[in-house]
Order: sequence, then structure tokens, then C-alpha cells
Amino acid sequence: MAVASSLQFIQSNNLLLPRPQPLNTLKDYKISSAICCKNAQISSCAPIQDEAQIKRREALFQTVFAAFSLPSIVPLAIAETAVAEEYRTYSDDVNKFKISIPQDWEVGTGDGNGLKSVTAFYPAEASSSGSSVSVVITGLGPDFTKLESFGNVDAFAENLVSGLDRSWQRPPGVKAVLLNSKSSKGFYFIEYTLKNPGESERHLFSVLGVANNGWYNRLYTLTGQFVEEDAEKYGSKIQKVVSSFRFI
Repeated sequence: MAVASSLQFIQSNNLLLPRPQPLNTLKDYKISSAICCKNAQISSCAPIQDEAQIKRREALFQTVFAAFSLPSIVPLAIAETAVAEEYRTYSDDVNKFKISIPQDWEVGTGDGNGLKSVTAFYPAEASSSGSSVSVVITGLGPDFTKLESFGNVDAFAENLVSGLDRSWQRPPGVKAVLLNSKSSKGFYFIEYTLKNPGESERHLFSVLGVANNGWYNRLYTLTGQFVEEDAEKYGSKIQKVVSSFRFI
């Protein structure tokens, strides 16, 4: 794919996912009784507005939402190793991750907008639908040493999806639905759907992990997505790509 068409693909897909509204501090959000205090009515609990918790919540949304506003990406010379006949292994020795992708998929990379690195993998014929997998890397503060610094996987997933949901607005905006979440081998796995009114439903799989590059901690957010009508063509491939992500 030519440079111009690669840029066009990424830039056009910036608009495929809803851009979240600016977030306020934690005090502007209701805190559930489970967080406030167990086995007690929320009305009897004092609001939790600890500065560290506020920073964690803000960092959570800023880093995860960054995955949905990708900067321009240009084609990249692939460092790869053959795996199965239909797949190849893409290895990023600088950012210390590897992933298996279909042989005919294109690769682009970029940075900026507060992101340390963005890498996108996508089939050339899917440029109109936006079916793709992306890896976004953002820097974290020294107190964020593991994913649990953001809370457990269920709370993390609920915060992510509820932050994207705008179905409560009038007129309704994007509807976000959490389908599944689990934690395994140091990664958070989240499955959910997004649907803008009048548009096809988009299915997403996200994998998140934290690693240190020798100088600072970084959050890796991998997101695979496909639209409903492309489920048969790309669904299983994207799930396989997402599940192959590893640190090296």
C-alpha cells in the first residue's frame, strides 16, 4: 500500500470510534458503595477524593482513551519471523513486544500526541470498514508498577466501557456494552461492543499490560476491532492476532 493510502486509512479511522468527553476529577463522579465501604449505604460514607486516587482515575482514562485517537501512521519495514503458513511474527525489539499477524496484512507506525509509540496492523482491503489491530504504548508514573495499580480487571473494564458509553445522552450517542473481562498472566483482557446510532456495531478486544523499558513503566494497550458485517471474514483472525501478543 502506498504511503498516502496508509495515512488515509489511519486518519479516516480516527473517526470510527467515539471521542470521549473531557474528564473531570473524581469528585464529579458518584462512587459506588462497594468502593466507599462494604455493607454500608453510600449516603453514610464520606466521599473519597484522595489525590492519589484522582490521579489514578485520570491516568486510567487518559492512557486507555489514547488508543482510540491514533496519530498519523506511516508504513514500517517489518521485522518478522515466519510462524504458520498464513501468519508471520512481527517483533518490535525497541518496544519489546511481538505479535503474529496474517501474511498479507499491512503495518504502520507513528508517535506523538502524548503517545510513546503506535503500531497498527490491518488488511489492505478493510480500509473502508476499519477492521484492524493496534498497539498503543504510553508512559506511566513510577507508582504505576502493574495493572492492579488501576484496580482489578472488572473495575477497570467497567470504567473503560462506561467512559465510552454515550447512550444516555439525548439524542443518544454511542452505545458501549461490556461483554467479558478477565485477568491472566499479567494481562487484562476486555471484550466489548460499540455502536453509533445508524452505524454498524463494532466488536472490540483489548489486551492491556504494564512493562518497564529500563527507565520508566509503560502501559501497552492492544485493541482489535471489526464491524458486524466483517465478523465472518476478520473476526477469528483478529482474535488470533490479539491473543498472540507477548512481551519480549
